[in-house]
Amino acid sequence: MLSKSQARAFFLGGTFLFGAIFVFLTIDTLRQNDTRTNAQNLTEDVLKGKEIWEKNNCMGCHTLLGEGAYYAPDLTKVVERRGVSWIDVFLDDPQAMFPGERKMVKYNFTKEEKGQVIAFLDWVGKIDANGWPPKPNIPIGSITTAAPPQTTANVVKVSQPEKFSQICVACHAVGGKGGNVGPALDHVGSKFDADYLNRWLVDPQVIKPGTNMPKLPLSDTERKDIVTYLSALK
Repeated sequence: MLSKSQARAFFLGGTFLFGAIFVFLTIDTLRQNDTRTNAQNLTEDVLKGKEIWEKNNCMGCHTLLGEGAYYAPDLTKVVERRGVSWIDVFLDDPQAMFPGERKMVKYNFTKEEKGQVIAFLDWVGKIDANGWPPKPNIPIGSITTAAPPQTTANVVKVSQPEKFSQICVACHAVGGKGGNVGPALDHVGSKFDADYLNRWLVDPQVIKPGTNMPKLPLSDTERKDIVTYLSALK
């Protein structure tokens, strides 16, 4: 049993000790704040992107750094997971990328606004948050579908173009790896010639009105590389 003087000393000593620890941690946090949040990269686009994020109440559905709602995916590392090209296409029409699945509003952002939103998300993703959020057990690019049947036909091996791995695998699978929103493309080169594939990538709606596939922002070189790759899938 403590006496009154001992209890008072214990209380005052504990208050001083933990108060000092709190002050030290606060000062240490403020000292590291600029470095850990890469404040030097707070460009005008990042700030504009934050304004768009708040104006549209994106945290009403998404989380950043664990803060926000849990209706939609956490976007802290979305640029690292998906890549700029994929996000750029997704923001044009979320429903087209995942027909019947995504409920995200189509905001009709301009090209400049999309760039600003992506710049903001990229900045957030590079904040040193001590490992938050934890990496998913299954990387996005490793989503698998049923493996295609094995055939004895000769297959021309062509390396997968970077743009294909950034965008197309979100919806299509090759060799059992990729998304399942669209059909697997393992034998697409046997079904369609290069001219048809090129015209399809230029504007899918012209070839098949009403198709769920969006028109992708591909340069002539990127489209040619993808057509060459798909033509070899036989």
